[in-house]
Amino acid sequence: MRKSDTKPADPKPVETDRIADFEKSLDELEKLVGKMEQGEQSLDDSLKSYERGIALYRNCQSALEQAELRVKLLLDPEQPDQAEDFEPEAP
Repeated sequence: MRKSDTKPADPKPVETDRIADFEKSLDELEKLVGKMEQGEQSLDDSLKSYERGIALYRNCQSALEQAELRVKLLLDPEQPDQAEDFEPEAP
């Protein structure tokens, strides 16, 4: 009998995709803001850009919240809600 060719799911690609999505969203958001700051868009285009910017911002914010949760889980897996934020020491 032949073994199945399927491999178990690897969490690394999903994590890499999330990082790539965050970077892509942030890059697009920065370009969009630069375009809007030039002030040469029509009102309709400005509204569309604003709506797209809000969607990109929310995507980035969600990714950052997920990253914060992962850090808290790493700091204290037993009680992540009570994990203290990392505060670097001042030089």
